[in-house]
Amino acid sequence: MEKFSQHTGTVVALDRANIDTDQIIPKQFLQKTTRTGFAQHLFHDWRFLDDDGLQPDPSFILNDAKYKDVSILLARENFGCGSSREHAPWAIQEYGFKVVIAASFADIFFGNCINIGVVPVVLDAAVVDDLFNQFGQGELTLTVDLHSMKVINGDKEYSFSLTEFQKYCLENGVDAVGWTLEIADKIKAFENNLPAWQ
Repeated sequence: MEKFSQHTGTVVALDRANIDTDQIIPKQFLQKTTRTGFAQHLFHDWRFLDDDGLQPDPSFILNDAKYKDVSILLARENFGCGSSREHAPWAIQEYGFKVVIAASFADIFFGNCINIGVVPVVLDAAVVDDLFNQFGQGELTLTVDLHSMKVINGDKEYSFSLTEFQKYCLENGVDAVGWTLEIADKIKAFENNLPAWQ
């Protein structure tokens, strides 16, 4: 997992609420046993006119060439609802997104993003509205700074929140298992000091 400190990137906006994990990565593409190969199926039912993914839908925003190198996804409330599949954030990350900004997230999706190094940013709905308006007027570039916990938009700054542990994991490029391995010696010492009856 890559460390995250600060990222400046171009935004693409999906003006929809309640985007669920089956829309992010449909169930028929979940057979893979590795974390790779999912980007080609991201938003499959919206991106393509056919089941095989050979005919891009020109009306879907990610098929517009000017959004080829976007790295920040902007959406409405309750992003990532539905099933708990980890494949949804895997597909988002593999496609090239480093940050997802929304008014709210489904809890499991939020945690799954943290676990792989995608930064889920919750901003007030009014701020999200303002960002959508700016996106509609032309290219929108934002900076997400994990140290200050702010999204920087020109001369505007928006604060967001993560727990100290979530921030630590993102900054250090470790998930919960990786963090546990970092303190394996302390865990072993603690176990060695337990009374035999325990």
